[in-house]
Amino acid sequence: MNVLELFKYLIAQKSETPSDGGLLDFIEKYLPDFTAVRVDVEDVKNLFIYKKFSEGEHLCFAGHVDVVPAGEGWDTNPYEAVEKDGYIFGRGTQDMKSGVAAFTQAVKETSSFNGTLSLLLTSDEEGDAINGTVKVLEYLKENSMLPDAVVVAEPTCEENFGDAIKVGRRGSINGYITLKGKQGHAAYPEKAINPIHNIAPRLMNMAGADLDNGDEFFSPSKFVITDIRSGMQVTNVTPNHLDMMFNVRNTTLTTQKEVREFVAKNLDGLEYELKLTQGSYPFKTDTDTKLVKNIDAAIESVTGIKPKHSTAGGTSDARYISPMGIDVVEFGVINDTIHAVNERTTVKEVQELYQVFKNLITIWK
Repeated sequence: MNVLELFKYLIAQKSETPSDGGLLDFIEKYLPDFTAVRVDVEDVKNLFIYKKFSEGEHLCFAGHVDVVPAGEGWDTNPYEAVEKDGYIFGRGTQDMKSGVAAFTQAVKETSSFNGTLSLLLTSDEEGDAINGTVKVLEYLKENSMLPDAVVVAEPTCEENFGDAIKVGRRGSINGYITLKGKQGHAAYPEKAINPIHNIAPRLMNMAGADLDNGDEFFSPSKFVITDIRSGMQVTNVTPNHLDMMFNVRNTTLTTQKEVREFVAKNLDGLEYELKLTQGSYPFKTDTDTKLVKNIDAAIESVTGIKPKHSTAGGTSDARYISPMGIDVVEFGVINDTIHAVNERTTVKEVQELYQVFKNLITIWK
């Protein structure tokens, strides 16, 4: 197989979370010279497969084979890689079977490397992500097998292939506020405590507020209100309480402590309860590291573009890798149709992504 044939094969296997569609068994057989370790947990499939070529650093390529459900309204079969006008259509073409195909083919064709090459693959990234990459990393740490550097092949480019890599990601803090009141008759507001009236004048200082100023790599942490609900859906009863939900995509400058202080300042004098949860924590890889410099060079050698260093967007499994003390970046094809109907990428991007990874392996010294 060449990289395009491999890519089309991956697309044709239905691997909706948490199913791997048999792909991890296939990749294990596709790399017969590599040593495979399975860290399957319940219905989640995980594969770590590696080869030590010589003494030296350990470079890992990481990703997921699971995809979100296809949904309805496709012009093609989402589980058939349909090539048309330079594009390949199918679920997972961008997110992220293009990346998996590119790095799998690149390592398969590698005959020499200054160190160890490995792949870390899971079928639990689009779902809860609790039995996937994090479980493999725990195994690797316990067995002193953690890599020195990791490339996660998520789609990162914006307008042109090669224009952006992710050197970090924002965290995500979820907030739940219950504002207390006292139910009463709308005709006698003085006998009630209306939580809607109490919070209304304060929202202007909360909704969309920046909790920090951001920095060179991160935009400010913003307080984004996502839901407010109260009342009994009648016109003559004031509510007993109000529930509000919010999200803060936080930088390294803002933690739960600052979020609590912000809420306390703006709801001062009101009776409320606040609950915070955090699904991911912010991180940034030093742009002077060998990994960033080498992938920059590999991208520029293929595309002629020097990529910008971005932290925009949501989350990825890189959030589990960085806390292990591992340098990690993300690089993949253009991200403009992920999770959408008629998801597609170009033939050219898949070929060039494969070449970037080949170049990275070659120049890694």
